[in-house]
Amino acid sequence: MSSIEAYTTTRTGTMGERLAATAGFAIALVLLRLPFRHTVRAARLARRVGRRELDEAQAQALVGAVRHTARWWPGRAACLETSLGAMLAAALLGRRLNWCLGARFAPPPVEYHAWAELPGSGPVGEYTAAGWHHHTALTI
Repeated sequence: MSSIEAYTTTRTGTMGERLAATAGFAIALVLLRLPFRHTVRAARLARRVGRRELDEAQAQALVGAVRHTARWWPGRAACLETSLGAMLAAALLGRRLNWCLGARFAPPPVEYHAWAELPGSGPVGEYTAAGWHHHTALTI
């Protein structure tokens, strides 16, 4: 993931979305320190909370708010942390956002990647130039 994707300087979303983004990111940091099966179980439980769908603009704002929050974390805050944080932030707002793990294919490299996506739609807030596509291994 490039630094442009991981860290944004633009503050997006309403105050409630920014607070949910901060809480979601903090919870994601704690969950990712646990064994992965516990993280997946907690993410599945949080996913059930989200009943209402997000529209594209709200999802972009929420992912941007989590990435903005991640700027202030002194440790690792790459795709795994920010995508889980966005999914948890959506759940805190009673909304639904998928957390996806898989690979991102580009012309030269293939890299493991995690991203947030709207149900039935593509990745939210991802750099998708010509020739890039995502292959999902796990969706929560």
